[in-house]
Amino acid sequence: MAEIKSHEFETFLQRSAGNYRIFVIYGPDRGLVSERAGQIAGKTGVALDDPFSLTKLDIGDLQKDPGRLVDEAQSIGLFGGEKLIWIRGAANEKNLVDFLAMLAEKPLEAAYLIVEAGDLKKGSLLRKTAEAGRSIMTIPSYADDSRALNGLIDAELGAGKLGITPAARQALISLIGGDRIASRNEVRKLALYCSGLNTVEEHHVAEIIGDASAISVDDAVDAILSGDLNGFLHAMQKISSSKTAIFLVLQACLKQFQLLDMMRAEMEEKRVQAPQVMQTMGRHLHFRRKPIIEQALRHWSADSIARESNRLQAAILQSRRRQVLEDSVAMQTLLSTTLQSGRKSG
Repeated sequence: MAEIKSHEFETFLQRSAGNYRIFVIYGPDRGLVSERAGQIAGKTGVALDDPFSLTKLDIGDLQKDPGRLVDEAQSIGLFGGEKLIWIRGAANEKNLVDFLAMLAEKPLEAAYLIVEAGDLKKGSLLRKTAEAGRSIMTIPSYADDSRALNGLIDAELGAGKLGITPAARQALISLIGGDRIASRNEVRKLALYCSGLNTVEEHHVAEIIGDASAISVDDAVDAILSGDLNGFLHAMQKISSSKTAIFLVLQACLKQFQLLDMMRAEMEEKRVQAPQVMQTMGRHLHFRRKPIIEQALRHWSADSIARESNRLQAAILQSRRRQVLEDSVAMQTLLSTTLQSGRKSG
């Protein structure tokens, strides 16, 4: 079994990545999965700007042409040398699982394979197959904790020779997380805003990232979880009028579903009901929001929470990659989640 812990990735990247040719990177933080895949790709030595050496495939490409993966692995670059096959959006597709099982017996010699997957549960087919192969490195990628977020802040602000006050740091941490690419982009935006200064202050965070209408964002998320379409549209109108970024609602909604995921797992593991979990894991919630979260726990199953979290993650990643579509992607995704909630509680 070749596997590392999520927090061990940086050490692995520097010391041991060169010992492997096949990587399966998975987890709920799609931004982090994508970032780590890019870092590993950079370590292969393959020319990433050469279309003859790099082949990028979405999982849909393999579903349409199941034999393509084998063909790509067996082919060599037009001018010789090694090549990299990079697959995105994987889950538990049979042809990919079968291919990995074959590679576990006969490893690649002139190619590298990177597989980006979603949140693979323990025992899922793709994860189980990858973990069983000694020549395959499996890399879990979970949402940044406070230590990782602090490191990200220090790295990005340090690049701009900026310090940050404790109050500003605390405010910033409360507004990022959940997706590595989104978090990094927000901190970079803050660094650019404060360019020429020595220190980032709390008011800078509020001005460029901070939610000046946090209540409206909470109102929107509460309406989404309640399936209250009119309440959602009203909250979004207030957010738009206040010039607050709609992306913040998308991010806040993802954080709420990640909390629901942990709570639901606690319920199933300890065989307790929603009220008992609320007394422990929901103590920090505002009293006004507790009934909404408790109701959502009753109506959303673990699988449906995971699916919705993945969909929100994908929307965040898409909005960061194509910022011109940020508002429309966020609005469409949040509206869909609201309607899902309404159907579950109806």
